[in-house]
Amino acid sequence: MRRRAIVSMLLVLIVLVAATPARPAGPLAHREMLPNGIVLLVAERPGVPIVITRAYTRAGSVLDPPDKPGLANLTADLLTRGTEKRSGVELDQTIEFVGGALEAGAGQDGIGVSLSVLKRDFALGLDLMREVMLAPTFPEAELQRKVSEIQAAIRRSEEDPQSVAVRAVAPLVFPGHPYGRRVYGTPESVARLTRDDVVKFYRESVRPDATIVAVAGDVTVDEARREVLARFGAWPRPATPLPVIPKARPGGSPRSESITRALSQATIMMGRQAINQTDPEYFPLAVASYILGGGSTSRLYVRLREQGGLVYGAFGYASPGKYGSAYYVSAQTRTAEIAKVLHQIREELDRLRKEPVSAAELQLAKDYLIGSYPFRLDTTAKVAGFIVSIEDAGLGLDYPDRYKAAVARVTAADVMRVANRFFVPGSFDQVVVGDVPASNGR
Repeated sequence: MRRRAIVSMLLVLIVLVAATPARPAGPLAHREMLPNGIVLLVAERPGVPIVITRAYTRAGSVLDPPDKPGLANLTADLLTRGTEKRSGVELDQTIEFVGGALEAGAGQDGIGVSLSVLKRDFALGLDLMREVMLAPTFPEAELQRKVSEIQAAIRRSEEDPQSVAVRAVAPLVFPGHPYGRRVYGTPESVARLTRDDVVKFYRESVRPDATIVAVAGDVTVDEARREVLARFGAWPRPATPLPVIPKARPGGSPRSESITRALSQATIMMGRQAINQTDPEYFPLAVASYILGGGSTSRLYVRLREQGGLVYGAFGYASPGKYGSAYYVSAQTRTAEIAKVLHQIREELDRLRKEPVSAAELQLAKDYLIGSYPFRLDTTAKVAGFIVSIEDAGLGLDYPDRYKAAVARVTAADVMRVANRFFVPGSFDQVVVGDVPASNGR
C-alpha cells in the first residue's frame, strides 16, 4: 500500500508540472494575520489534488550566539527527529505511508518546515507539522547522530572549491555581521553544541509572531484558515519582544585572501555589499547583472570563455538578504590564468560604468528577466516557497507584476548609474582557491 501511495503522489506531481494553469495578474495569494501573530498566506490552485504547506520562522543562523555557529541548523535538523507523540522513525513512516514529505531546515534568516501531501491527507499532514514545530523533544541520541552527519557534510564540502570560496568571502563582505558566519558551523563548533543549547534556542526563537504559514494547492482560504487555526491557533505569543537583527554595514578597505588547495584549476570569488528588492535600484542592478554575467550571452562568458578560452565558467549575480545583500562575481580557471582572468573581469566591470550598453543587449536582458519570471511560479511548491520569501522580505503579494513592470522601465542610463555604484572594480573583496601563492594578483 505504501508503494501505491508513493506512485500516486509521483503521478500527481507529474500532472502538476505539466498542467498547472497560467497565473492571472494580481496578488498571488490571500494574506491575513492570525490572533497570535502568525501570518497566513493561502494560494488557491484548484485542479490538482495536492497541498503544499510551508511554515517559516525567523530563527535562522543570524540568531546563533557568536560562540555557537551552527546552532539554528542543528535545531532545525532535529525538529523531525522526535516529538512528544512520535519518534523520528514513526514520523517518517507516517508521512511516507501516505506518499507525502515532511522536512525541516535552516538558512541565514529562518527555519523552515515543508509539508507536501495529497488533499485528502492535508489534516494528517498538518497534525505532523504541528508536532514537529510545537512539540519536538530533541532526543540526545538523535542529536549525536545529527552532529556526526553535519560534521561529515562540512568535511565533504571542503573538497568543493566553490563551497570553500563562498564560505571564505562571506566574512570579508559582511565583517562583524552574522551573515559572515557559517550556517552549518564548523566541525569543532558543532561538536560543542548540547541538547540544552538546542532547547534554549528553540524556546527563545521559534515563536508564532515570527512565523509565516503558506498554504498552496487544492484548498480554499476558509479550509486553510480553519485547519491552520485548529493546530496553531493556541500557540502562545511570548511577552518578550522579537530580537533585533542589525543591518549589515560596509566594512573598511576591500580585502583579498588566497586558500591553497592542490587543484589543477582555481576558483575566483569577488564580492561586495549591495541592495535588496526593496530598493528601486535593484531592478537596474538585475539588468546590469544579467548583461555582465547572467548566462551564455553575458559579457563575462563571451569574453572569458568563448573568445578567450580562459575559464570553465564565469558568472555575476545579486544575492539579496533581509539584513544585508551582496553582489558576487565568480569564475573558474587554470592556475596560470588567474591574473589575466582577474584583469579582464575588472575591465568588464569598468566598461559597464563608462560605456552605455547597446539597445540589443539591454532588450535581451529585459526580455529574459521578464520572460523567465513565470518559471519561478510554475509549480505549487514554487508558489508556496515564493510567497513565503516575498512576505519575509516585505515585498507584497503583487511583487511579480511590479517586478516585471520595473524591469521593463530600465534604461541604458539606469544600467550605467547602478554600475557606477556597485561595479567599481576596486570595491570588491576577493578570494582565490587553488594551487596559488599568498599573493593572487590583486
